Amino acid sequence: MSTNCENASSNIPGSTADLQLNQFTTPEIRSAFDHKPVVVGLYGIPGSGKTFLLNQLKQELGQTHFAFYEGSEMIATVVPGGLGAFQSMEEQEKARWRRRAIDAIGKNCADSGQVAVVTGHFMFWLEEQEAGWPVYTQNDLEIFTHILYLDIPVEVVAQRHLDDTERSRPSTSASHLRKWQQEEKTQLRYLCRHHGILFSLVSPYPTLLNKVLILLHDFRCHTEKYNIYQAKSRLDDAVVASQGQLETMLVMDADRTLTAEDTGALFWKRVSNSRPLEYEASTLNALFSSPLGHSYNAFRQAVLLYEEAASEQEFDGLCQDVALAVTMYPEFLSLLQLVAEQKHVGAVVVTSGLRRVWDKVLEREGLSEKVKVIGGGRIADGYVVSAAVKGALVARLRETHHMYVWAFGDSPLDLDMLRKADEAIIVVGEEQTRSKIMDAALTNAIDYDGLRARQAVLPSNASPRLDITKLPIIKLTEPEFVKSLLCGRYTHGGLQVLCATDRNAAKLLATPMRDAAVAGPDLREAHRRVGWYLAIELLADVMGLEQSPIRHVLGHQIRGSQLFHEQQTTIVALMRGGEPMALGVNDAFPLAMFVHASDADDIKLHHLQGQLTVILVDSVVNTGKTIVEFVQHVRKLHATIRIVVVAGVVQAQCTSGGSLNLTLARHAQVHLIALRLSDTKFTGSGTTDTGNRLFNTTHLP
Repeated sequence: MSTNCENASSNIPGSTADLQLNQFTTPEIRSAFDHKPVVVGLYGIPGSGKTFLLNQLKQELGQTHFAFYEGSEMIATVVPGGLGAFQSMEEQEKARWRRRAIDAIGKNCADSGQVAVVTGHFMFWLEEQEAGWPVYTQNDLEIFTHILYLDIPVEVVAQRHLDDTERSRPSTSASHLRKWQQEEKTQLRYLCRHHGILFSLVSPYPTLLNKVLILLHDFRCHTEKYNIYQAKSRLDDAVVASQGQLETMLVMDADRTLTAEDTGALFWKRVSNSRPLEYEASTLNALFSSPLGHSYNAFRQAVLLYEEAASEQEFDGLCQDVALAVTMYPEFLSLLQLVAEQKHVGAVVVTSGLRRVWDKVLEREGLSEKVKVIGGGRIADGYVVSAAVKGALVARLRETHHMYVWAFGDSPLDLDMLRKADEAIIVVGEEQTRSKIMDAALTNAIDYDGLRARQAVLPSNASPRLDITKLPIIKLTEPEFVKSLLCGRYTHGGLQVLCATDRNAAKLLATPMRDAAVAGPDLREAHRRVGWYLAIELLADVMGLEQSPIRHVLGHQIRGSQLFHEQQTTIVALMRGGEPMALGVNDAFPLAMFVHASDADDIKLHHLQGQLTVILVDSVVNTGKTIVEFVQHVRKLHATIRIVVVAGVVQAQCTSGGSLNLTLARHAQVHLIALRLSDTKFTGSGTTDTGNRLFNTTHLP
């Protein structure tokens, strides 16, 4: 039988640059990420067929990657005197040997790298007793990573008890077996969620063996690192299908972003309507409110819930019903229809919800050819979409595929991808349905994590989030917004140029810089004034401002302004000509870090750690070769930090198709700010070199 582990790499296109996923094999992924051995418990009331299934699995899977343990046999192995001696012990002593048995299994698998499959009992319950007595131990809860519960109809189990001639089983009614089974399922589900164990019921329909085989293969290879590997593979498939034409990508959350509905809630409402005794409409809410939270394990547990609740055919039918109940916001529908007409702009829906629902919604709207969906819901999908996956996919689009990324999301799960995107749009719905914890998470992301975002309020009469000065409002249908989103990469992405050439202030400031009679301290002061001017006039627009408390001259507290995240900004003076101008920038932003760099290697990782923006300052940019070296070096150290280049004079050709533009256009979040652009192709030397003029060294050879 083939597995997801074995086939994953075949889905990854080899033609895309820098796709390194193929270098990993499954054992490498597991050993690099997760040192805890995989130990799977097979539980069920007596007569469920645990031992029979274990023997079938042993025959099907062999013992290369898997090890099989009958719980009672393992106890007999570790207890002096065997099972007979164990059965004569007091309960406290039995518990001690049960702990030793599961510890031995855990150690064996840690040493061998095999997946353990272990049968065991959760509780015993005689019919005449009011309650059963649990026989699991704390060690079980620490060592088991997965538990599969054989959910066999109690009528079948009762008949097996009657037909069993090999074992002496007490006579037990079907009603008692049903109560016993329900108690085990309830307690196990609770304990597993509180101890990080993935839990699933497995029924005999259509075939119990095949279902368990699929799950065990999945459990063997799936880790959080492997999960991201699989999601990136799916993304790469979508990108390669565009044949290298895409320059901009829209990455969109689905539920509560493209629509007001929550498709997961709609799905479980339909399941609970048909099986009210087994599932509730709030099934997912209960899961994500448990200690698992919104972790990778929580989303994996959600997939197991979908697997146990519906067969493949039933699942597809439920997804079809849910898709019919979903109405996309017309603003997003019209926007995606425009995107579908573009060759250089693509869109991908990245959802923590049900991929199949959104495949059907987009197919209904005629968008499925252009807009791909990355999402889970079934084991066969091979991955789940967590917050970390969303962030990793945006980073891959920018760093590996060199795309300009717009991200759209509505909840805290989307914040990582929103922060890593070039443009972030928070979708804000009606107050009664929107995330209740998003305001606090959003404020924290803006104030401390460097998120710069805007909000789209849908419907338009809903109230916005936060202060609209902190989170400005845009309309998805405004011509200027649509134009900025659909425009070509080289006019919007990569290198973005802001120049003050035609402003009167710039002309006045440039005069002493061009005057051959001005040199030494006077010229350095002129450069310093230019740095201060560019900082307050243009840099402040690029980076934004935030309020800061100050004391008024009359003694009371008022609000002033400072550069947005000023303390998380690094100013780099490209020595030696860039120092005076860099000092002027520092005058405007006194809380920023200041670094001298004679070459790119002088910028170290600690200069960028915890920082959100680096400002590279030079007096003159001719070919742009030096700036390119610095930008590439910074990007190697920090993949997402904003880079702003500040210069007094920039040779015009290098910003319009020249080497500087062509090279830096591949790097997102790069701005160039200049006092003026010059058409003159000229490299100074001796008395005309800016550095020599600044420091009175024109007489030196």
